[in-house]
Amino acid sequence: MNPVDPEIADAELELATALRRIVNRLVLVRPSAEELRAAAATARDFADRLDVLPAREGSVEVSEAGLQPHDHLRHSPWSGTSNVLAPPLEMWFVDGDADGPDGRRTDGTVVFDTAYEGPPGHAHGGCVAGVFDELLGRSQLRAGFTGTLTLTYRRPTPLRQRIDVCAWVDRSDGRKRWVKGTARLSGVLLVEAEGLFIAPREGADQDGITASLNRVGRGG
Repeated sequence: MNPVDPEIADAELELATALRRIVNRLVLVRPSAEELRAAAATARDFADRLDVLPAREGSVEVSEAGLQPHDHLRHSPWSGTSNVLAPPLEMWFVDGDADGPDGRRTDGTVVFDTAYEGPPGHAHGGCVAGVFDELLGRSQLRAGFTGTLTLTYRRPTPLRQRIDVCAWVDRSDGRKRWVKGTARLSGVLLVEAEGLFIAPREGADQDGITASLNRVGRGG
């Protein structure tokens, strides 16, 4: 395992935070064509600089962080603090005697900014679903693929407010685990979710995930 340089991680976070400001602000303002072209030229220059850098080989981030429960993947599209696409979703583990919303579970928070708008003033349902896929998947306590994901939207999810989320293992059967979750605003239920996650037959760890993907890629 190659540890991530803390200085690089901090710099990634700083850049991602600045880019999120740009993305969220662009959906609200209408700069002139001249300003947009100047910004595009600056962005192209930076993109050109990135293009000449060596790419990380394979799934380096996964290799560094592992696939253990509650590992933090900096480049996840939903919880990655270094990924400008992520809101990001913040999660933490709560221990307990048994799995459940008041026992062993994963709690978290997320704030959907303007870039995630669907209905006016509220988050797009697909973005909410993506966050739950991440939350429930992280809460299954092992590595596994999403089989099904079902959401019940009780109320629209507002933008720019802290949404509290929670997920826990509901039941299991062999390689299958069903995980449930909720999203609330100041205690008011917004969304209920249930996901079925299936561990690879090769094993519920990083090696098993890789072997399963290779097998499927070969048509196995």
